[in-house]
Amino acid sequence: MKIVCSQQELLNGLNIVSKAVSDNTTMALLKCVLIQAGNGEIRLTANDTDLGIETVIGGQIEIAGMVAIEAKDFMPVIRKMDDADIVIETDANCNMTITCNKRKISLCGKPGDEFTFLPKIEKKENIAISMMTIKDIINKTIFSIGNGDINKVMSGVHLVIKNDQMRVTTLDGHRISICRVNLKNIYEEQDVIIPGKALNELSKILPADAEKDVNIYFSDAHVLFDFDQTVVVSRLIEGTYINVDKMMSSDYKTKVKVNKASIIKSVDVSMLFSKEGNKKPLVIDIKDNVMELKCNSPLGSMDDFLDIEKQGDDIMIGFNPKFVMDALRAVDEEEIDMYFINPRSPLYIKDENEKYIYMILPINLS
Repeated sequence: MKIVCSQQELLNGLNIVSKAVSDNTTMALLKCVLIQAGNGEIRLTANDTDLGIETVIGGQIEIAGMVAIEAKDFMPVIRKMDDADIVIETDANCNMTITCNKRKISLCGKPGDEFTFLPKIEKKENIAISMMTIKDIINKTIFSIGNGDINKVMSGVHLVIKNDQMRVTTLDGHRISICRVNLKNIYEEQDVIIPGKALNELSKILPADAEKDVNIYFSDAHVLFDFDQTVVVSRLIEGTYINVDKMMSSDYKTKVKVNKASIIKSVDVSMLFSKEGNKKPLVIDIKDNVMELKCNSPLGSMDDFLDIEKQGDDIMIGFNPKFVMDALRAVDEEEIDMYFINPRSPLYIKDENEKYIYMILPINLS
């Protein structure tokens, strides 16, 4: 194999596929990036068997072929090359020579035909959604995903498609995040659990482009995202997702409207006094048209007052400030609506149409 491509083009491609390189494995090929040159394309692939990513980069193919090369050896070399054209050659024994200007590096590769290729997914009906929308909905929910220690499905993102609606749900045992978006067409119903890792990595490599679409395809065991000469394939999590609708309530005794920027600043300051070691709660005390936010710990204390619009009863309730902050930052509106039932019931942050709902369990102040 012999190819020529720019250092930036190659590095950009490696940064994309490296998200699927396995670090914790005894299987050498799962630590590799596969380089395939043929049919007018230079294709880079990485696959840890749960998540696979493939992308096409620009360049010239002088001799077709393929080789697998360990990412931890290959990527640092490419990063340290000049911003110029790079020539990559391999011999019959998969020995690789990398040349850029006057610099020449040699690495040992592996046969490409032993690589674990991405699973073949028949591209039947595609679900089209803008890059910006899918990136946004991931970022608005991924923070409340569980680690899966108690229940594996909690390490996944529940994605449901019905007619022209997509609903994404995550939960970690302390909070629930739900986001809904309208799709461009009516689609066949889907109900799947996608590993949180896969969507987190997808969000990192997706451009926030409102004009371009991601095409999504499903099989019985996998989901495929196709965009911009890149394919991301993830294995689905087997099982039934927790019925979060049974945990939700539309009842409330107190509704508060507060300025987003103001409450974010206050909660941010409170987090200085609620470190991992002491886990002191953020106390929200609502009286009349004032919200008092306070936190008291061995490190110090905070007491802040915000003007609000209130409907209903006064209430005092405590929360993990990080959980509140994550939800607040996910909301785009300048004004935030917060719904309370009583000091032992969850806080709901949501809009009128329930395009987003964030439920946070309280901390017992006693």
